[in-house]
Amino acid sequence: MSRQTGGANRPAFAVETELVVAGRDPQRYDGFVNTPIVRGSTVLSPTVADLEGHAGRYTYGRRGNPTLEGLEQAMCVLEGGAGVVLTPSGLSAVSIGLLSVLQAGDHLLMVDTCYHPTRRICDVVLKRYGIETTYYDPLAGAGIEQLIRPNTRAIFLEAPGSQSFEMQDIPAIVEVAQRRGIVTLMDNTWATPLFFRPHDAGVDISIQAGTKYISGHSDINIGIISANAAQFDRVKGTYGDLGLTIAPEDAFLAARGLRTLAVRLARHQQSALTIAHWLAGRPEVARVLHPGLPDDPGHAVWKRDFKGASGLFSLILKPVSKASVAAMLDHLALFGMGYSWGGFESLIIPFDCRSSRTATHWEPGGPTLRLHIGLEDPADLIADLEQGFARLRAADDAG
Repeated sequence: MSRQTGGANRPAFAVETELVVAGRDPQRYDGFVNTPIVRGSTVLSPTVADLEGHAGRYTYGRRGNPTLEGLEQAMCVLEGGAGVVLTPSGLSAVSIGLLSVLQAGDHLLMVDTCYHPTRRICDVVLKRYGIETTYYDPLAGAGIEQLIRPNTRAIFLEAPGSQSFEMQDIPAIVEVAQRRGIVTLMDNTWATPLFFRPHDAGVDISIQAGTKYISGHSDINIGIISANAAQFDRVKGTYGDLGLTIAPEDAFLAARGLRTLAVRLARHQQSALTIAHWLAGRPEVARVLHPGLPDDPGHAVWKRDFKGASGLFSLILKPVSKASVAAMLDHLALFGMGYSWGGFESLIIPFDCRSSRTATHWEPGGPTLRLHIGLEDPADLIADLEQGFARLRAADDAG
């Protein structure tokens, strides 16, 4: 794995080591390994001078406390940016990132394959404040320059694409943006900083839903924004002006999940690739959408830019009825159906993203399913899916 930047008074360590040591200071807390949960709003100052000069390490609960600071420091090391803020959800991290760099009259270029709620931020919230959004083909690459207007202030990326898993040529887009003085933001939830570091590719603002792999246990909502030196003050200022903070309990749980991220992601990746390869050979499956597969259209870009793949991917079934798909999914023993991913458990949902694409045309030719492969034994998961396919075939024959 790549080396990471250490603190001012220690060397750089491999990422697996940084996941264990970053953001912790046991001696500050009488030797306790984990930073304790600190609850509180009021922070007292001993003198008027200290109060008015904000001399203390902390001034008010919303402005930070030791529990949040530990996670922020750890994520800053992993991301390689200038600073990090923690938000109540991944979606709030997207909105804060966008509001930090845009104002009335500005133009935004948003990837057409973004997380669907991100589109609502653009089409409802930003539009309300006089910010116009143009959606672009995720495969645009350097051709995105043709869409730039005099008032284009930001380009938003997400790779791979939400649900349909297209890979973007991130370096090509960033090169155009830097040359034209445009800020770049990226939703990096799928890869995490372990498999791709946006700042290393020149992206200004890196965003992820820590709800997913950082937490890893399906028990909190948290967003993480990392920004480079050019943009961090804007992000931090917007974050503070909106009065946002997160619960110290959530920061504690996210930091606890962070310590095992490397070993969890390695298992997610291995199991997902095993199952993706198996699915690619199933007679019921038309195509598996996973950039880690050699025959995937985005494989070369993924292999060039990313260090790994997580546990989330999709597949296209050959044409069958909706009732047949329901027969497959309704009685799965190990795959739950729920609108999240990144936890220890496996999930599967049907989806149809045709209505949420405006710059591209999505016609898969059959029902589509998104899978998250958890930490269960892959053989058990394959057996569960195999029984599901048997139910699908039986329902299709009966129909």
